[in-house]
Amino acid sequence: MEVCFFLFAYGDGTGNARAPVDPWLLEAASREIQGLTRCVIHLPVELPDSDPLSKNHTSSPCCALQCYFDDLGLLEAALQTGGAMHRIVDRMANAAGTNLTFAQQVMAVRPFATPSPVDTNPRAERCTYLVSYEGEADDFNAWLTHYITHHPPLMAQLPGIRELEIYTRLDFRSGLTIPRAVAMQRNKVVFDTPEALVAALAAPIRAHMKQDFNAFPPYSGATPHFPMRSIYGNLKPT
Repeated sequence: MEVCFFLFAYGDGTGNARAPVDPWLLEAASREIQGLTRCVIHLPVELPDSDPLSKNHTSSPCCALQCYFDDLGLLEAALQTGGAMHRIVDRMANAAGTNLTFAQQVMAVRPFATPSPVDTNPRAERCTYLVSYEGEADDFNAWLTHYITHHPPLMAQLPGIRELEIYTRLDFRSGLTIPRAVAMQRNKVVFDTPEALVAALAAPIRAHMKQDFNAFPPYSGATPHFPMRSIYGNLKPT
């Protein structure tokens, strides 16, 4: 199963944190990571007030980096002290100054088919809705069984959806001293543009998704939804 390293950068809430790094510089740094198969850089994007789930959370990351690996061991090697991921974190921290904090998490990747898959050509840009389940289910096995069985088929009916992935947490070794995120689960749905995401959020299928949400096994915790501009990195030498 494919695994993904999430690196989140957060501002201090004052608006003083600069963009953590030029996306293309971050992309260049990611080429140094042995075993990395693909990377996606997410930056915040503004949407109209079309979805109440995205309005109730102010802790949106100012940057999120996804690094995909086919092997957990290769990912852990990149995270060890002095490894390639340390250099990426240093570049981001130096670009943003002191008004930035980080969090890391490794998760298993569960991809699901969509009617029109995303074109992941180098330097392609899309619009992503990142969702995080920050709390705990009373019975995670029951939660995940219900979720995987019922929710992805509904999400795949969102008009214009290009990519759908669900992530579940893994234990991992890391030499990075930054805090660890502990989200129980994350989701990603990808669209061509912010306008396409807004249209999907207004689609009738959302009512069926809401019905299924209300039928989830018991869970307590926040579920922030973050609209992001997503840049698919080019890992080939230029």
